[in-house]
Amino acid sequence: MKLYRALQSQGFGSRKACMARVRMGEVAVNGVVCDEPEAEVDPAQLELTLDGVSWRYREKAYVLMHKPAGYECSHRPSHHPSVFSLLPAPLVQRGVQCVGRLDQDTTGLLLFSDDGQFIHRMTSPKKGVAKVYRAGCADRLDDAMLEALRSGVQLNDEPAPIAALTCEALDGRNLRLTLAEGKYHQVKRMIAAAGNRVESLHREAIGGHALPATLPAGAWRWLEAGDLTRLEQPWPSAMS
Repeated sequence: MKLYRALQSQGFGSRKACMARVRMGEVAVNGVVCDEPEAEVDPAQLELTLDGVSWRYREKAYVLMHKPAGYECSHRPSHHPSVFSLLPAPLVQRGVQCVGRLDQDTTGLLLFSDDGQFIHRMTSPKKGVAKVYRAGCADRLDDAMLEALRSGVQLNDEPAPIAALTCEALDGRNLRLTLAEGKYHQVKRMIAAAGNRVESLHREAIGGHALPATLPAGAWRWLEAGDLTRLEQPWPSAMS
């Protein structure tokens, strides 16, 4: 692969812009500055350095973010900043999309990718990829509410009741529940249908991959092969 094409594929600008950056000596290939845009590089062994930041070549981008409250999962947000403003420009430029969405007031694990097949696998209810949420409720929990969530509640515009895969009380007003789908405002609507109201919502895990405890709100990191394997574990093996 020619160097300028590698740069372009990783989100560093147009063909013309990438060629210009190489000619100006702004790009290092595996630690060595290269000023030949058409130099041949091996993507499998390629690390690019621009503006002092190293980027390993990745054919597809897979990213995890600890989404903070107050951000919308949209390129064109309406009332709050976009989660894409928290990502570096090359990732946005190469076209990563949210893998499912979280409401602006919901926090926790959010995925991004430019791999359409991966996005479909992670979001399709038929794939059975579990999503685990921690919800803080306005009123105290009771056994009837928890049982309703486990057995199924009726939501507007849904043909049949929807049940959580698992549901457990953490304390008087906080619960953890696991879903195998991601319908619009599903957790909030399910809890409302069970007679309570969500005051806080945090996504803890997808599949067998939990949000890293050391990743601060607003930060992101790359997902590697082992992470992807854990993410795509179907329920219930992901929960065992």
